[in-house]
Amino acid sequence: MAAEEPVIPTKSILDRIEDWGSASLPPSLLATLVFALHARPIQALPLITFTPPLLFSSYLNLSGYPTGSAGITAAWSGLYVLLALRRRQPFRSKFSIRGIVRGTAVGLGTANCVAGGWVYFNGDFEKDARDRKDRNRWGQFDDNDDGDGK
Repeated sequence: MAAEEPVIPTKSILDRIEDWGSASLPPSLLATLVFALHARPIQALPLITFTPPLLFSSYLNLSGYPTGSAGITAAWSGLYVLLALRRRQPFRSKFSIRGIVRGTAVGLGTANCVAGGWVYFNGDFEKDARDRKDRNRWGQFDDNDDGDGK
C-alpha cells in the first residue's frame, strides 16, 4: 500500500502580491539598489530623496504597520520608477553591469508599486492595531489596557 503524498496548497497570484506588498524586504532591496546606482559617482538628490523613505517603510513594517508601510513603499517606488524611466540610456549601456542593476531597480520598483498599492487599498488599519496589541512586542500594552494610551 503506497503512502499518499500530502497535497501542498498552491498560492494564487493575489496571495503572492499580498505577501510581497506586506513584506519588509522589498523596500530595503530597492533602497540598496538606489544607493548602488547613485553612490558612485555621487548623486545626492536621489540618495537623500529615495533611500530614507524606503528604509523607513521597512522599519514601519517591522514595527507592526504593514498597511501604512505598503502605502509608503508604493508611493516612493512608483515615483522612483517614473523618474528613472525619464532618463534615457544608450543601447550599449543597457547591457552593462550598471544597466542591469538599473533595470533590476526599475523592475523591483514596479513590483513594489503594484504590490504595495494592492495591500494599501485592501488594507485594514484597525486590524493592524489589533495585531500590534495582540503581539505586544515591546510590552507596552497591559492586560487591561485597551491600547488608547489613557
